[in-house]
Amino acid sequence: MSKRTFSVFAGLCAFLMFALCAAPSGAQTTEEKEKPAMYSYIANWQIPREHWAEMEAANAADKAILDKALADGTIVGYGDDVNLVHTPAGETHDDWWSATSLAGLLKVLDQFTSSGNSTTAPLSTATKHWDEVLVSHYYNWKPGATYKGGYVKLAEYKLKADAPDNAVELLSKHLVVPALEKLLADGTIVEYEIDETAIHTSAPGTFAIVIVTPTPEGLDTAAAAIRDAVKLHPLAIDAFGSFQDDSGHRDELLKGNGIFK
Repeated sequence: MSKRTFSVFAGLCAFLMFALCAAPSGAQTTEEKEKPAMYSYIANWQIPREHWAEMEAANAADKAILDKALADGTIVGYGDDVNLVHTPAGETHDDWWSATSLAGLLKVLDQFTSSGNSTTAPLSTATKHWDEVLVSHYYNWKPGATYKGGYVKLAEYKLKADAPDNAVELLSKHLVVPALEKLLADGTIVEYEIDETAIHTSAPGTFAIVIVTPTPEGLDTAAAAIRDAVKLHPLAIDAFGSFQDDSGHRDELLKGNGIFK
């Protein structure tokens, strides 16, 4: 066993030891459960600044299709975002919808294609456009959750080549999801999800932790809660570090609107 492999293995052992020891004795038989797959279609757009004001009207034009799909169960949520921290190659806006099947995503996509909404201004002015299809097994929101002008924090991580095949599962069940569930319960966040790529339009091995908070103060509260978790559970954080490649870490901060079933 190489030093690198041993290091990851040792981190995993420490991580699992922490997960067992940190829980009260009566709770050691429970863990966060994997949920049925939730797929998300994200359409990313780089819109020239002079057309930004038109995006609200474009999103409103999509609402009839999305509301119907939400009402009949084809999708479980939808929304749109504007990027608050711009990069030369990144999106300025996005639209998304989520479903419990790929078929649900594609039915809505077909409706947008046939309606012609995606080829009208301001989307037709986009200098760049790309799509993503993601899948999550760890997500939650309160039934009927909605937000308008909420803040979306996305943290993307890249797994090391020798990370365990179930690294995202281990991190989600024993570290990330318990912390996020507390933030959801006290109202700091209204939704969270841990996403992986379902259609690999880029190299596999990345995952993203996404939270939505209704207020800017919620970002500070969530950050403080995560810092406290780091202080209280250093073994788990060391294990997290042993799985992920720091060079692949990226953050996004967006502001948007969303609704969930």
